[in-house]
Amino acid sequence: MSDASPVPTLPPSASAKASRLRFAAFWSLPPLLWQLAFFVVPLGFLVAMTFWSVKSFRLTPDATLANWIFILNAGFFRNAYIYTFWLAGLTALLASFVAFPASYAMAFLLKPATRRFLVFMLVVPFFTSYPVRIYSTQIFFSPQGIINAVIEPLGLGPVSVLNSPTGTVVGYLVLTLPLVVLLQTFALGNVPRTLVEAAHNLGCGRLRTILTVIVPSARVGLIVAATFAFVLAFGDYVAPVYLGGSKPPTLSILIADQVKSGNNWPRASVVAVVMIVTLIIVMTAMLALAYGRKGARR
Repeated sequence: MSDASPVPTLPPSASAKASRLRFAAFWSLPPLLWQLAFFVVPLGFLVAMTFWSVKSFRLTPDATLANWIFILNAGFFRNAYIYTFWLAGLTALLASFVAFPASYAMAFLLKPATRRFLVFMLVVPFFTSYPVRIYSTQIFFSPQGIINAVIEPLGLGPVSVLNSPTGTVVGYLVLTLPLVVLLQTFALGNVPRTLVEAAHNLGCGRLRTILTVIVPSARVGLIVAATFAFVLAFGDYVAPVYLGGSKPPTLSILIADQVKSGNNWPRASVVAVVMIVTLIIVMTAMLALAYGRKGARR
C-alpha cells in the first residue's frame, strides 16, 4: 500500500474565475442577443401594438384598451379559445398514449441497430415541409381518397374526415407524433435498468412494472413530450385550415381573419398575446407537475 498523502487542491484563483466567466459570456452572448433581437423586442412590439388603433386602414400608435375590451368580450373569441385549447389538449393526450407503446418498444425491446433505424425514420418527416405533409394527408382522407377507395368496396364507407375537427386532430398528430415518440424514447431510455430488474425480481408483472416503475421514473420526459405536443398544436395554422376547413376557427385562424378584415393588426395582436400568455401558463403548470414531487422530496 502506498503511504503517499493526497495532493491538496488549491482553490481557483481570481484570474482563473474571471477567465471562466469571460469564456462563458463569450459563448452565451450570441444566443442571448439572438433571443433579444428576434423574440424579446418583437414580443414587446406585439404587446405595444395591442394598444394601438386603426384609422382609415392605418395603424395609429394610441394608448387605448379598446382592442382588449373588444376581443375579450367577443363571443367568437371565447368559442375559438375553448375550441383551440380543447383540440390541443386532446392532441397532447392522444399523442402521448399512441406514442408510448412504440417508445417503450424502442427503449426496452428492440436491438440498438433497429432503434437507430427507427429514430432515423422518425426524423425523416422533419426533412419535408409541414404543409407538404398535410397536403399528402388530404390524399388519404378526401372523399375520393385512398381510405374511402379501400373501405367502400367492403361496405364500410365512406368516412368523412376532411373539413371536420377530426381532420384537424389528424393534422396535429401528423405534426406532433414523431416528436413525441422521440422524446418519450429518450426519456424511457434513461430509466435505470436496475429498477426494472428489481421490480421483476420482486414479482411485478410487465404492466405493473410499467405503471409503478417506468412511468414514474420517466415522468419528466413524458410530461415534456406532452407539453411540446400541446404547444405545437395550440399555435398551428396549417392543419385547421387544410384539414379542418377553418370551421369552427381556431385562434391562429382568428389572427389571420383579423388581419385580413380591415388590416386590424392590433386586434390580431391581442389574440396573439393571449395565446402566448396561455402557453406560458400551461408550460409553467406542466413543469411544476414534472418536477414538483422531486422538489418536495428534497
